[in-house]
Amino acid sequence: MARRGGFPMGGMGGGAMNNLMKQAMKLQQEMEKAKQELEGKTVEASSGGGAVKVTATCGKEIKLIEISPEVVDPDDVEMLQDLVLAAVTEALRKADEETQAVMGKFTGGMGNIPGMF
Repeated sequence: MARRGGFPMGGMGGGAMNNLMKQAMKLQQEMEKAKQELEGKTVEASSGGGAVKVTATCGKEIKLIEISPEVVDPDDVEMLQDLVLAAVTEALRKADEETQAVMGKFTGGMGNIPGMF
C-alpha cells in the first residue's frame, strides 16, 4: 500500500511547535507586564532653568505641571506658553526613551515596531 506524502504533525515535531507556542505566550505575558509597569512609571522634565516642571507617565499622560510664579507675566504670556510647551515636549520625549529602553529588550534591537507599544 502506498504511503501518503506529507510531514508528520505538520512538518514541525509536535513538541517543538508546543515549545514555540509556550515561549511566544510567555514573551507576550512579559511584554504586557512591562507595558503595565511603564504606564505607571513617571518621568520629569523642566524648562526655563526649572521655572516650568512637568511630570508625565510613560503612558504619555501629563500628571503635573508646576509653574514658578516668577515666570507668570501677564504682558508676556507667549513666553510662558513656550516654556510649558518645551517642558511637556521634553517629558514626552523622556517617556518615549524610557519605553524604548524597557520594551527594546523584547524587540531585540529592532527598534519601535508600530502598534506594539
